[in-house]
Amino acid sequence: MIQLGKFNDLKVSKSEDSGYTLIDDEGTEIFLPSEKTDKELEEGANVSVFVYPGILGAKKATLKKPLIALGEFAFLTVSSTDEQGVYVDWGMEKDLLIPPKQEGERMEEGESYIIFMYQDRESGKLYGSNKIEKRLSNDDLTIEEGEEVDLMVQRESDMGFAVIVNHRHRGLVFENEVFQDLLIGDTLRGYVKKIQSENRLDITIRPMGYRNTVDPDVKTVLNGLEENQGFLPLTDKSKPDLIMVELNLSKKAFKRAVGFLYKERMIEIKEDGIYLV
Repeated sequence: MIQLGKFNDLKVSKSEDSGYTLIDDEGTEIFLPSEKTDKELEEGANVSVFVYPGILGAKKATLKKPLIALGEFAFLTVSSTDEQGVYVDWGMEKDLLIPPKQEGERMEEGESYIIFMYQDRESGKLYGSNKIEKRLSNDDLTIEEGEEVDLMVQRESDMGFAVIVNHRHRGLVFENEVFQDLLIGDTLRGYVKKIQSENRLDITIRPMGYRNTVDPDVKTVLNGLEENQGFLPLTDKSKPDLIMVELNLSKKAFKRAVGFLYKERMIEIKEDGIYLV
């Protein structure tokens, strides 16, 4: 079955100058225009195409990757608004409509928002929704502790940053786990640090495990030493704010990295700071 709003693995059944006729396992056909592909396809070849609604509503195929797919979240920009709702640019020829009832907050032209794409059960049409919370659930988790996951920054909170996990779940990156600038809509990889009671997800954006955690920090300290003629005026007695300003590391991460470098005899520790050997 050819699915609207998703990539479909199909077979080329016919090739013409104007494009290609593609079929699925059930024999359902869809047309891929020549202008929607940048390479020649041979009859019988398998191809992955994105299926989307054209200007007149008919299903169309393209090799182009859109900014969002069915069942996913993306940070999209409002292109226009009217009495029908809000239209956002999702990288296709026809903008994605967000009906008034799906506008979780007032959306303005030119601004960007987190959008979820869904398919209307009655009409089968694709729509967008800015009502994020109702699209997320931690009731039945599909992930485990230690697993690498896809993240999208949803909002900043008093405790850190609320994130969307694998386009399905809610998670939280605590403030003391953040060592980089994060903005609403940012996408990045992370790890499930701990699953708390009621399936609350503690997420870290730093690699799990001692060696994976320390290696990037070691590199940061080494880079700092090399950029400052082999010396950094930092020790285990330095204030956390100073370490953060100099290296963008927490004091704990700094001490761990310094300990590793000292053990490997790559640095010398003195009262006024650390020296590259």
